[in-house]
Amino acid sequence: MEGITWLTHRYVMHGFLWYLHRDHHQPSPGIFEKNDLFFLIFAIPSWLCIMLGLQQHQFTVAAIGFGIALYGLAYFIVHEVIIHQRLKWFSRSNNQYIRSIRWAHKMHHKHTGKEEGESFGMLMVAKKYHDKVRKDKSMNNVSA
Repeated sequence: MEGITWLTHRYVMHGFLWYLHRDHHQPSPGIFEKNDLFFLIFAIPSWLCIMLGLQQHQFTVAAIGFGIALYGLAYFIVHEVIIHQRLKWFSRSNNQYIRSIRWAHKMHHKHTGKEEGESFGMLMVAKKYHDKVRKDKSMNNVSA
């Protein structure tokens, strides 16, 4: 799913559906964003695959639906709760992986337009972000 997510984020959200994703990069007042509609865009096919797959004993189709749903849950926890902290369930972590995905996402959001973006994935990020976090941590451990 990570590859599908990268492609969807890069070519759909930063492409022909930018008008829904724009407010995620250019925030406006309010709790909800148009970007939140992507929940439905992915939840509806997931639900249909699960429901129809189970009804028709097409378990591969149902498995695809469950896969989409589980990735959606991971997205909610990682993107909304851990990265953006839209729900204050967890405090900031010093875990290197968490810090790396936060840094990669921060670099993604430094671009406020739909072009010239970077780091379109969510769970897997480029080595340069891990290296940056590791370097920053080692610099913080150096005493003066």
